Amino acid sequence: MTSARTVVFDLDGTLVDTAPDLINALNFVLDREGLPPVPLHSARNMIGAGARRLIERGLELEGRFASVEDVTRLTGDFIDYYAAHIAEFSRPFEGLEGALDDLQSQGYRFAVCTNKLEWLSKLLLEQLGLSSRFSAICGADTFGVSKPDPAILQQTVARAGGHLPSTIMVGDAGPDIGVARRAGIPVIGVEFGYTDVPIADLKPDRLISHMRELSAAVQSLTLQGNIK
Repeated sequence: MTSARTVVFDLDGTLVDTAPDLINALNFVLDREGLPPVPLHSARNMIGAGARRLIERGLELEGRFASVEDVTRLTGDFIDYYAAHIAEFSRPFEGLEGALDDLQSQGYRFAVCTNKLEWLSKLLLEQLGLSSRFSAICGADTFGVSKPDPAILQQTVARAGGHLPSTIMVGDAGPDIGVARRAGIPVIGVEFGYTDVPIADLKPDRLISHMRELSAAVQSLTLQGNIK
């Protein structure tokens, strides 16, 4: 086992169930605009494309048009509120830490590649006691590109000290599958995340329904020669 083998994770909907705090922040800005709150159960699949797009989707639900300037203002308010409440209700998905322990014992290193802002990603993982588990935590602003642009994944792996041919991606939605495909690496899809397209329809190399299945999925890809 080479220590360069790397598992790269998406954050929202993959490592951490962040929907409650994200939707609370969305509803905070919607309320200030005189709009009704978005129910959590119907808003989970609106997450994943960044704060700005989440706000646009929230406004679209009420048929509200907002200018670029308005969305920029609301995004700033959203981020301020979210940062202050980032881990009130967000929790790692069940089985995550056990899966990381198992893979770490086999020599894998970990990184985060997310379309969330880097500082918010680090703040969240720090407050959840998880940041030390990752060799690199990179967001949409880290390299100036977002998933599915392969450059964000390539540079995340490099920052973590890994090598792309020895890397597996784990994610819950289209941008994660897309970035892995464009970078030429295998990808594991999780069924418990946030996506408006069923993850199975995106045909990841492996599909898991619980974090307890992660280690076996990674080992399967490794043993079949999908990574070096």
